Amino acid sequence: MQLKWLEDFIALAQERSYTRAAELRHVTHPAFGRRIRALEAWAGTPLVQPGGGPVRLTPAGEAFLETAEQLIRNLTQSHDELQTIAGRHARTVTLATGRTLARTVVADWLVRVRNLLGEGELHIRTGSLAETVQLLQQGDADFSVLFHHPALVVPLDARQYMHATLASDRLVPLSQALAQGEPRHAFGRHAAAPTPYVAYARSLALGRLVEDHLAHHPDAPHLQRLMECDSPDAHLEYVLKGLGMSWLPWSLAHAEVAAGRLARAGDKRFDIRFDVRVYRPKRRLSPFAEAMWERLAVRS
Repeated sequence: MQLKWLEDFIALAQERSYTRAAELRHVTHPAFGRRIRALEAWAGTPLVQPGGGPVRLTPAGEAFLETAEQLIRNLTQSHDELQTIAGRHARTVTLATGRTLARTVVADWLVRVRNLLGEGELHIRTGSLAETVQLLQQGDADFSVLFHHPALVVPLDARQYMHATLASDRLVPLSQALAQGEPRHAFGRHAAAPTPYVAYARSLALGRLVEDHLAHHPDAPHLQRLMECDSPDAHLEYVLKGLGMSWLPWSLAHAEVAAGRLARAGDKRFDIRFDVRVYRPKRRLSPFAEAMWERLAVRS
Protein backbone atom coordinates (compact mmCIF):
# COMPACT_ATOMS: atom_id res chain seq x y z
CA MET A 1 0.00 0.00 0.00
CA GLN A 2 1.35 3.43 -0.97
CA LEU A 3 0.86 6.68 0.95
CA LYS A 4 -0.30 8.49 -2.18
CA TRP A 5 -3.23 6.05 -2.46
CA LEU A 6 -4.50 7.28 0.92
CA GLU A 7 -4.12 10.90 -0.18
CA ASP A 8 -5.98 10.08 -3.42
CA PHE A 9 -8.80 8.43 -1.49
CA ILE A 10 -9.17 11.40 0.88
CA ALA A 11 -9.25 13.81 -2.09
CA LEU A 12 -11.95 11.69 -3.77
CA ALA A 13 -14.05 11.61 -0.59
CA GLN A 14 -13.78 15.41 -0.28
CA GLU A 15 -14.45 16.28 -3.92
CA ARG A 16 -17.03 13.51 -4.66
CA SER A 17 -15.77 13.62 -8.25
CA TYR A 18 -13.03 11.59 -9.95
CA THR A 19 -12.34 14.47 -12.35
CA ARG A 20 -11.93 17.18 -9.69
CA ALA A 21 -9.97 14.88 -7.38
CA ALA A 22 -7.59 13.90 -10.21
CA GLU A 23 -7.01 17.61 -10.99
CA LEU A 24 -6.35 18.32 -7.32
CA ARG A 25 -3.84 15.46 -7.18
CA HIS A 26 -2.22 16.52 -10.49
CA VAL A 27 -2.71 13.16 -12.23
CA THR A 28 -4.78 12.11 -15.22
CA HIS A 29 -8.28 10.76 -14.69
CA PRO A 30 -7.34 7.19 -15.83
CA ALA A 31 -4.23 7.10 -13.61
CA PHE A 32 -6.23 8.36 -10.64
CA GLY A 33 -8.86 5.64 -11.19
CA ARG A 34 -6.15 2.96 -11.30
CA ARG A 35 -4.75 4.15 -7.98
CA ILE A 36 -8.17 4.01 -6.31
CA ARG A 37 -8.70 0.49 -7.65
CA ALA A 38 -5.24 -0.51 -6.37
CA LEU A 39 -6.22 0.76 -2.90
CA GLU A 40 -9.45 -1.27 -3.06
CA ALA A 41 -7.45 -4.34 -4.06
CA TRP A 42 -5.20 -3.82 -1.05
CA ALA A 43 -8.23 -3.32 1.22
CA GLY A 44 -9.88 -6.46 -0.18
CA THR A 45 -13.27 -4.78 -0.52
CA PRO A 46 -14.87 -1.99 -2.59
CA LEU A 47 -14.48 1.45 -1.04
CA VAL A 48 -16.46 3.43 -3.65
CA GLN A 49 -20.04 2.76 -4.76
CA PRO A 50 -20.31 1.93 -8.49
CA GLY A 51 -22.49 4.06 -10.78
CA GLY A 52 -22.72 7.60 -12.15
CA GLY A 53 -23.38 10.88 -10.40
CA PRO A 54 -21.52 12.19 -7.36
CA VAL A 55 -19.11 9.68 -5.85
CA ARG A 56 -20.46 7.81 -2.81
CA LEU A 57 -18.38 5.68 -0.49
CA THR A 58 -19.38 2.19 0.55
CA PRO A 59 -19.86 1.52 4.28
CA ALA A 60 -16.34 0.09 4.28
CA GLY A 61 -15.11 3.21 2.51
CA GLU A 62 -16.74 5.49 5.08
CA ALA A 63 -15.11 3.51 7.90
CA PHE A 64 -11.73 3.52 6.16
CA LEU A 65 -11.85 7.28 5.44
CA GLU A 66 -11.44 8.13 9.12
CA THR A 67 -8.50 5.72 9.38
CA ALA A 68 -6.86 7.18 6.28
CA GLU A 69 -7.21 10.76 7.56
CA GLN A 70 -5.79 9.80 10.94
CA LEU A 71 -2.83 8.01 9.32
CA ILE A 72 -2.02 11.07 7.19
CA ARG A 73 -2.26 13.37 10.22
CA ASN A 74 -0.03 11.11 12.30
CA LEU A 75 2.57 10.74 9.56
CA THR A 76 2.59 14.49 8.90
CA GLN A 77 3.01 15.23 12.60
CA SER A 78 5.79 12.65 12.91
CA HIS A 79 7.53 14.15 9.88
CA ASP A 80 7.38 17.63 11.40
CA GLU A 81 8.64 16.39 14.76
CA LEU A 82 11.58 14.63 13.14
CA GLN A 83 12.51 17.77 11.22
CA THR A 84 12.31 19.83 14.38
CA ILE A 85 14.54 17.38 16.25
CA ALA A 86 17.06 17.53 13.43
CA GLY A 87 17.03 21.32 13.62
CA ARG A 88 16.08 21.82 9.97
CA HIS A 89 12.53 22.99 10.53
CA ALA A 90 12.43 24.86 13.83
CA ARG A 91 13.62 28.20 12.41
CA THR A 92 11.95 27.98 9.00
CA VAL A 93 8.35 28.86 8.14
CA THR A 94 6.75 28.21 4.75
CA LEU A 95 3.83 30.31 3.60
CA ALA A 96 1.89 29.28 0.47
CA THR A 97 -0.20 31.81 -1.40
CA GLY A 98 -1.19 33.11 -4.84
CA ARG A 99 0.97 35.41 -6.95
CA THR A 100 -1.33 38.42 -6.52
CA LEU A 101 -1.66 37.99 -2.76
CA ALA A 102 2.12 37.60 -2.45
CA ARG A 103 2.52 41.03 -4.02
CA THR A 104 -0.29 42.79 -2.13
CA VAL A 105 -1.67 41.50 1.20
CA VAL A 106 1.35 39.34 2.08
CA ALA A 107 3.76 42.16 1.20
CA ASP A 108 1.87 44.54 3.53
CA TRP A 109 1.96 41.94 6.30
CA LEU A 110 5.72 41.41 5.85
CA VAL A 111 6.30 45.07 6.62
CA ARG A 112 4.56 44.58 9.97
CA VAL A 113 6.63 41.50 10.92
CA ARG A 114 10.04 42.56 9.62
CA ASN A 115 11.46 42.54 13.17
CA LEU A 116 10.64 38.80 13.42
CA LEU A 117 12.40 37.83 10.20
CA GLY A 118 15.83 37.98 11.80
CA GLU A 119 14.82 35.16 14.15
CA GLY A 120 14.37 32.64 11.35
CA GLU A 121 13.75 32.26 7.63
CA LEU A 122 10.43 32.67 5.81
CA HIS A 123 9.86 30.73 2.59
CA ILE A 124 7.05 32.02 0.34
CA ARG A 125 5.65 29.63 -2.27
CA THR A 126 3.14 30.79 -4.90
CA GLY A 127 0.64 28.81 -6.93
CA SER A 128 -3.05 28.32 -7.66
CA LEU A 129 -5.63 28.04 -4.89
CA ALA A 130 -5.64 24.23 -5.26
CA GLU A 131 -1.83 24.07 -5.13
CA THR A 132 -1.53 26.24 -2.03
CA VAL A 133 -4.22 24.23 -0.23
CA GLN A 134 -2.44 21.02 -1.16
CA LEU A 135 0.87 22.31 0.23
CA LEU A 136 -0.87 22.94 3.57
CA GLN A 137 -2.62 19.55 3.55
CA GLN A 138 0.60 17.70 2.80
CA GLY A 139 2.49 19.48 5.59
CA ASP A 140 4.75 21.29 3.12
CA ALA A 141 3.49 24.70 4.27
CA ASP A 142 2.80 26.07 7.74
CA PHE A 143 0.32 28.66 6.47
CA SER A 144 -1.77 29.27 3.37
CA VAL A 145 -3.04 32.76 2.52
CA LEU A 146 -6.12 32.42 0.30
CA PHE A 147 -9.02 34.34 -1.20
CA HIS A 148 -12.32 33.80 0.62
CA HIS A 149 -15.68 34.20 -1.15
CA PRO A 150 -18.89 32.09 -1.31
CA ALA A 151 -18.06 31.22 -4.93
CA LEU A 152 -14.76 29.60 -3.90
CA VAL A 153 -14.53 26.19 -2.24
CA VAL A 154 -11.55 25.71 0.10
CA PRO A 155 -11.43 21.99 1.00
CA LEU A 156 -9.94 22.36 4.48
CA ASP A 157 -11.63 20.46 7.30
CA ALA A 158 -12.51 22.82 10.19
CA ARG A 159 -11.68 19.97 12.59
CA GLN A 160 -8.05 20.09 11.48
CA TYR A 161 -7.48 23.70 10.39
CA MET A 162 -8.18 27.19 11.74
CA HIS A 163 -8.16 30.54 9.99
CA ALA A 164 -8.04 34.29 10.55
CA THR A 165 -9.06 37.13 8.23
CA LEU A 166 -6.08 39.21 7.11
CA ALA A 167 -7.74 41.79 4.87
CA SER A 168 -10.69 42.67 2.68
CA ASP A 169 -10.31 43.68 -0.96
CA ARG A 170 -12.39 44.02 -4.09
CA LEU A 171 -12.14 43.44 -7.82
CA VAL A 172 -12.95 46.64 -9.70
CA PRO A 173 -13.77 46.92 -13.44
CA LEU A 174 -11.05 49.21 -14.81
CA SER A 175 -9.93 50.57 -18.16
CA GLN A 176 -7.15 52.76 -19.50
CA ALA A 177 -7.97 56.42 -18.75
CA LEU A 178 -8.08 58.91 -21.60
CA ALA A 179 -6.64 62.41 -21.33
CA GLN A 180 -9.94 63.75 -19.98
CA GLY A 181 -10.02 61.07 -17.29
CA GLU A 182 -12.74 59.07 -19.01
CA PRO A 183 -12.28 55.30 -19.51
CA ARG A 184 -11.30 54.09 -22.96
CA HIS A 185 -13.58 51.07 -22.51
CA ALA A 186 -16.77 51.42 -20.48
CA PHE A 187 -19.97 49.42 -20.08
CA GLY A 188 -22.84 50.76 -22.12
CA ARG A 189 -20.83 53.33 -24.05
CA HIS A 190 -21.92 51.75 -27.35
CA ALA A 191 -25.21 49.96 -26.89
CA ALA A 192 -24.70 47.67 -29.89
CA ALA A 193 -21.00 46.97 -29.33
CA PRO A 194 -19.60 44.69 -26.60
CA THR A 195 -16.88 46.02 -24.29
CA PRO A 196 -13.38 44.61 -25.00
CA TYR A 197 -12.49 42.36 -22.08
CA VAL A 198 -9.28 40.77 -20.78
CA ALA A 199 -10.31 37.60 -18.90
CA TYR A 200 -8.60 35.57 -16.20
CA ALA A 201 -7.86 31.91 -16.79
CA ARG A 202 -10.68 29.80 -15.37
CA SER A 203 -8.17 27.90 -13.22
CA LEU A 204 -7.54 31.06 -11.15
CA ALA A 205 -9.60 31.97 -8.10
CA LEU A 206 -10.00 35.49 -9.54
CA GLY A 207 -11.36 34.00 -12.76
CA ARG A 208 -13.98 32.05 -10.82
CA LEU A 209 -14.99 35.15 -8.87
CA VAL A 210 -15.54 37.19 -12.04
CA GLU A 211 -17.43 34.41 -13.83
CA ASP A 212 -19.70 33.86 -10.83
CA HIS A 213 -20.33 37.60 -10.57
CA LEU A 214 -21.24 37.94 -14.24
CA ALA A 215 -23.45 34.84 -14.16
CA HIS A 216 -25.57 36.23 -11.30
CA HIS A 217 -25.53 39.99 -11.96
CA PRO A 218 -28.91 41.27 -13.24
CA ASP A 219 -27.18 43.94 -15.37
CA ALA A 220 -24.17 41.93 -16.53
CA PRO A 221 -22.47 43.86 -19.35
CA HIS A 222 -22.04 42.60 -22.89
CA LEU A 223 -18.33 41.73 -23.10
CA GLN A 224 -16.06 40.80 -25.99
CA ARG A 225 -13.56 38.29 -24.61
CA LEU A 226 -10.33 39.30 -26.34
CA MET A 227 -7.79 37.21 -24.46
CA GLU A 228 -7.29 35.09 -21.37
CA CYS A 229 -4.29 35.32 -19.05
CA ASP A 230 -3.36 33.71 -15.72
CA SER A 231 -1.29 36.66 -14.43
CA PRO A 232 -3.06 39.62 -12.74
CA ASP A 233 0.16 41.62 -13.15
CA ALA A 234 -0.09 41.08 -16.90
CA HIS A 235 -3.78 42.07 -16.77
CA LEU A 236 -2.76 45.38 -15.23
CA GLU A 237 -0.26 46.03 -18.04
CA TYR A 238 -2.76 45.08 -20.79
CA VAL A 239 -5.38 47.42 -19.34
CA LEU A 240 -2.84 50.25 -18.97
CA LYS A 241 -1.98 49.83 -22.66
CA GLY A 242 -5.65 50.17 -23.65
CA LEU A 243 -6.13 46.62 -24.89
CA GLY A 244 -9.39 46.16 -22.98
CA MET A 245 -10.97 46.38 -19.53
CA SER A 246 -10.58 43.88 -16.72
CA TRP A 247 -11.54 43.32 -13.09
CA LEU A 248 -8.38 44.19 -11.14
CA PRO A 249 -7.73 43.84 -7.40
CA TRP A 250 -8.02 47.30 -5.87
CA SER A 251 -4.92 46.61 -3.77
CA LEU A 252 -2.99 46.11 -7.03
CA ALA A 253 -4.47 48.93 -9.12
CA HIS A 254 -5.44 51.80 -6.77
CA ALA A 255 -2.17 53.69 -7.31
CA GLU A 256 -2.73 53.70 -11.08
CA VAL A 257 -6.27 55.04 -10.56
CA ALA A 258 -4.99 57.77 -8.24
CA ALA A 259 -2.36 58.70 -10.84
CA GLY A 260 -5.05 59.05 -13.51
CA ARG A 261 -3.80 56.18 -15.66
CA LEU A 262 -6.81 53.95 -14.99
CA ALA A 263 -10.52 54.75 -14.74
CA ARG A 264 -13.63 52.80 -13.89
CA ALA A 265 -15.27 50.87 -16.72
CA GLY A 266 -18.40 50.34 -14.59
CA ASP A 267 -19.85 51.72 -11.38
CA LYS A 268 -19.62 50.19 -7.90
CA ARG A 269 -22.49 47.79 -8.62
CA PHE A 270 -19.98 45.77 -10.62
CA ASP A 271 -17.35 45.54 -7.84
CA ILE A 272 -16.65 42.07 -6.39
CA ARG A 273 -15.81 42.09 -2.70
CA PHE A 274 -13.81 39.30 -1.06
CA ASP A 275 -11.76 38.58 2.04
CA VAL A 276 -8.24 37.24 2.40
CA ARG A 277 -7.77 34.51 5.00
CA VAL A 278 -4.74 32.78 6.46
CA TYR A 279 -5.13 29.07 7.30
CA ARG A 280 -2.99 26.85 9.54
CA PRO A 281 -3.19 23.38 11.12
CA LYS A 282 -4.68 23.26 14.62
CA ARG A 283 -1.75 21.22 15.89
CA ARG A 284 1.11 23.04 17.59
CA LEU A 285 3.70 24.53 15.22
CA SER A 286 7.31 25.51 15.90
CA PRO A 287 7.89 28.51 18.20
CA PHE A 288 8.92 30.64 15.20
CA ALA A 289 5.78 29.63 13.29
CA GLU A 290 3.58 30.32 16.33
CA ALA A 291 5.13 33.80 16.63
CA MET A 292 4.37 34.35 12.94
CA TRP A 293 0.78 33.21 13.50
CA GLU A 294 0.28 35.75 16.28
CA ARG A 295 1.32 38.51 13.85
CA LEU A 296 -0.70 37.05 10.97
CA ALA A 297 -3.86 36.77 13.04
CA VAL A 298 -3.56 40.18 14.70
CA ARG A 299 -6.48 41.54 12.62
CA SER A 300 -8.87 38.66 13.26
